[in-house]
Amino acid sequence: MRTMKLDKALVLALAACAAAVAGAEPAIVYDMGGKFDKSFNEAAYRGAEMWKKESGKPYLDFEIANEAQREQAMRRMAGRGANPVIGIGFSQGSSLEKVAREFPKLNFAIIDSVVKLPNVESIVFKEHEGSFLVGMMAALASKSGKVGFVGGMDIPLIRKFQCGYEQGAKYANPKVEVSSVMTGTTPAAWSDPTRGSELAKAQFAKGVDVVFAAAGGTGSGVYQAAKDAGKLAIGVDSNQNHMQPGTMLTSMVKRVDVAVYNAAKKPTPGVTALGLKEGGVDYALDEHNAKLVSADMKAKVDAAKADIIAGKIKVVDYMADNNCKL
Repeated sequence: MRTMKLDKALVLALAACAAAVAGAEPAIVYDMGGKFDKSFNEAAYRGAEMWKKESGKPYLDFEIANEAQREQAMRRMAGRGANPVIGIGFSQGSSLEKVAREFPKLNFAIIDSVVKLPNVESIVFKEHEGSFLVGMMAALASKSGKVGFVGGMDIPLIRKFQCGYEQGAKYANPKVEVSSVMTGTTPAAWSDPTRGSELAKAQFAKGVDVVFAAAGGTGSGVYQAAKDAGKLAIGVDSNQNHMQPGTMLTSMVKRVDVAVYNAAKKPTPGVTALGLKEGGVDYALDEHNAKLVSADMKAKVDAAKADIIAGKIKVVDYMADNNCKL
């Protein structure tokens, strides 16, 4: 039974930060998996730090340990005048909507969900477009003609990554085989590296030699398994190429950091959609994976990127059409 009594850890954390929040500074509520998950939440943290460095002002943030803390944290932050209050992740949607209704004079922002209120900015991404590009890279780099996908929690948003990835792989190689699996059906699926490793190993056993993980902290297990097996892995959300340099083919970068920075600086009520054209998603190329990406591969992927931006390639969005075919 959910208790309405404020969580003790939440009270202590907010009390410690209370002095830092004075009226118009933003507040961040991270999703399950922790602030330093090297993926989605950490990208949000970097965005908040960008705002802090530029503005010279502090912000309030909180890492939830259970679902009940979402609404509690947002309400306490709003009650102290934090503005805007930013919820990281689709799971924050219902809590943020409820609290935003209670504080109509404050601004709120939600990442990866849509809350239709006049004081809420809903920031969503065209993950299918970025996933298309890394799907191409997987198929072009694969020697076996078999590539894999390991998702986190089985929800439409992660199916959106999967769908874009499959389309890109088959665009690059119509004969490629794509194996896909989800880690679980609860929030625990975002932070289970051991399970991620097991799922990746199972795919490698079937001949897969490149795997894309869209699974939050669970992905670290996938990347380690790829390193151990001499296979290639693809990171997600943040640039994760550095985590296992030499076996990270690339990362599907989702600029959650830019979204949080912009929302903290000037929240704009309504829906903001960020894709390749807006610089909201992309693939990562740096010193850690430069030797793995050939000039030919880069040229083909960049050509497809330009065609998607120009509208010549229409990548199916799973959220709008469950028929995952280009």
